[in-house]
Amino acid sequence: MLLIASATTSTGLHIVLPAMLVVAHITIIIALISVILLRESGTSDARLAWIVFVVLAPFFGAAAYLLFGGQRIGGIRRRRHREIHRSYSDIRRDDVQSLQAMEVDMPDHWRQVFSLAGAVTNTDVTGGHELHLIGEPKTFADEFIADIDAATDTIHLLTYIYLDDETGRVVADALIRAAHRGVTVRLLVDSVGSRNFLKSQTIKGLRDEGVQVGEMLPAHIVRVLFARVDIRNHRKIAVFDNRIGWVGSRNIASPSFAPKARFAPWVDCMARVLGPAIHDLQTLFLEDWFMATEERHEEYLNEPIKPTSGTACCQIMGTGPNFNNEALQQILQNCFYAAQHEIILTTPYFVPDSATEAALRGAALRGVRTLLIVPSRNDSHLVALASRSHYATLIKAGVEIQEFTAGLLHAKTMTIDGSLFMIGSANLDRRSLELNFEVSMLGWSEAFASTLRFLQTSYLNQCQPVDTARWLSQPALGRMKYNLAGLFSPLL
Repeated sequence: MLLIASATTSTGLHIVLPAMLVVAHITIIIALISVILLRESGTSDARLAWIVFVVLAPFFGAAAYLLFGGQRIGGIRRRRHREIHRSYSDIRRDDVQSLQAMEVDMPDHWRQVFSLAGAVTNTDVTGGHELHLIGEPKTFADEFIADIDAATDTIHLLTYIYLDDETGRVVADALIRAAHRGVTVRLLVDSVGSRNFLKSQTIKGLRDEGVQVGEMLPAHIVRVLFARVDIRNHRKIAVFDNRIGWVGSRNIASPSFAPKARFAPWVDCMARVLGPAIHDLQTLFLEDWFMATEERHEEYLNEPIKPTSGTACCQIMGTGPNFNNEALQQILQNCFYAAQHEIILTTPYFVPDSATEAALRGAALRGVRTLLIVPSRNDSHLVALASRSHYATLIKAGVEIQEFTAGLLHAKTMTIDGSLFMIGSANLDRRSLELNFEVSMLGWSEAFASTLRFLQTSYLNQCQPVDTARWLSQPALGRMKYNLAGLFSPLL
């Protein structure tokens, strides 16, 4: 009898436990689907992708969504940013409205693009800028160090990746020299992108010599409970003496990029900016500095804005999970719709949302020459596969695709009709467009756009054109591989 009772109990457990797991799984699925559908941010295809993933991957999909779904950066950080953003924006807007020497002079059909950018990013386009494009690594190092050595008051530097390599140590030495001269030096780095640097002797030396160092969005196991640890500050900003600004794609790292040397060299470009847009770059830096340190510095924004004799019109756009995070997608789509003759794009990661891709294809179908330049080898294999899942529809629409073979083309640039341009830190992928903190400079200047276009087309000398016939007739297995990766596009 005892044996029979024991066997009966064991059989009951074998039945009950799987039933409990099924009930738990169904409960979790229903709860998470409700959460996903109630999200205010994100696109419909991203919601659908997460729902499918949660349903088809029992428990693992739910865990993945809890870790990487939504745009959680923590309630305290969100409130802190809202407070400082409102305060700094009021100061900046008062300054802009009081200065008449920044009138914008551009063709009327481009004004709609900047009007939209202003509406979705809460910034203004202003005139009176001098712009200088830096595309060569040595030129960047020489001119960047020269600006550090010439600074007399403040240096504000924000970067996603700071490597403790040759370039990193040269920049560190220059920052220490500046601190010794009495210059206030603030260096802000991302916790994940610069994780090795944050443990290095170089950063210890910087702090010991008077450089203030902040860590953006610290990533640790406890933080997983309250925020997504994969949302990062991907911006690259430098402001010297509240007078000179730098914006673009280059991290503080040598082109050889030791952590991923087999993809080297990293090919980047930066813009050196003089003019009113400096205050918007300064505002973004100070907002991020406050997020990391809780230190306020309105005094830098109270200094008068000074236009230059330059004629370029510029608008600085900060995007991220604390902003309208569809802003950059909306601006890009508007740019593509406004194009009349030519669009040239360079990006290391091309995984756009469906609306942005449709706008790009629409431009090509209208007869606009549309050229996309991407790396032939990518440091993210999944992203590379997902990127190629878009090739067939782009090619059919008439988009010309070139793959850069001389390293990892990391520059994020756009020129349209030889006069409109964009340069910054944002890739044309879902992570940049919907998740990370990014900075982009949109502008109108025939002179600067021409220089940027020359750099873009110089990449073609080291490119291999995508073979249209071969790509459209690829084997079924190849199409399946790329399209399977493309299913994950909304999650990348």
